[in-house]
Amino acid sequence: MPRLKIASLAMLAAFATLPAVTPALAYPERTVTVVVPFPPGGASDSTARFLAPKMQEVLGQPVVIDNRPGANGGAGAAHVKNEKADGYTLLVGSIGVYAINPALYAKLGYDPGKDFDLLTVAVRTPNVLVANPNFPTNNVAELVEYLKKNPNKVTFASSGAGSSDHLTAALFWQKSGTTGIHVPYKGGGPAIADLIGGHADVSFQNLGAVANHIKAGKLKILGVTAEQRHPVFPDVPTMKEAGINDLVVYSWQAAAAPKGLPADVKAKLSQALTAALSDPATKTKFNDIGFEVVANTPEEFAKFQAAEEARWRAVVKAGDIATQ
Repeated sequence: MPRLKIASLAMLAAFATLPAVTPALAYPERTVTVVVPFPPGGASDSTARFLAPKMQEVLGQPVVIDNRPGANGGAGAAHVKNEKADGYTLLVGSIGVYAINPALYAKLGYDPGKDFDLLTVAVRTPNVLVANPNFPTNNVAELVEYLKKNPNKVTFASSGAGSSDHLTAALFWQKSGTTGIHVPYKGGGPAIADLIGGHADVSFQNLGAVANHIKAGKLKILGVTAEQRHPVFPDVPTMKEAGINDLVVYSWQAAAAPKGLPADVKAKLSQALTAALSDPATKTKFNDIGFEVVANTPEEFAKFQAAEEARWRAVVKAGDIATQ
């Protein structure tokens, strides 16, 4: 047998003994789980569910929602922190998860600025200052005057201690030189119900949560914490127009993943989120509940998160709000 043929047979025999090499699978090749650190039905849950269909279309794999409530969103966030940074577990949470919890909890279990790849602030909505219709003030100036004449007598309902509406009230007191009585409830629903029923006086609530009650005359709106007047209530002044500076406050929802995503995975997730947020049908769903789409970049989100966390730490410290 010629030497060349013998050599070829030997090489084939050698290759046959090598282990099979499995080609790398392109991301994603299985289900992507979006963890919502709150019960179903809230703003974070709605955000995740509005985004999921278009993300699923772009990624080509199922996108499922996993509700993991507890510790004001901290339990679900800590769970995501400990998952693999492979793009198969995401977190969709609120301003509380990303910016307020670090100011309130000494032992939080996660650091939003260090433990996550921050992907995008998805949507935002301003808070509005609302009152029971029988409360004797009709605008912000009248409320400030009333508070100064009646210190620590007016009740401010909130959806819970450390919530966005609680800290917005604290910031309002600091900026206006007034005081009030904070009355925390177990969620926005019970707070709004007591406000309508006359068991509480005023409250800062997400626009989307109270817009229908305002239109129905069950609540009256005194001001909005947006940068500009809101198109839903164009006749209502901003807090700045009402004489209260530095009280621009939005409640926002954002998406993140465990720290250390591969660059290509991070790019695909960002692409899927951008596609979902720019989809007209998705935008309409958000607008219907009072949210506007933000869809900023990971770099913009990181800068924004750091600024928001610093801001609310200052509010907690100035207001001597108890940390846990």
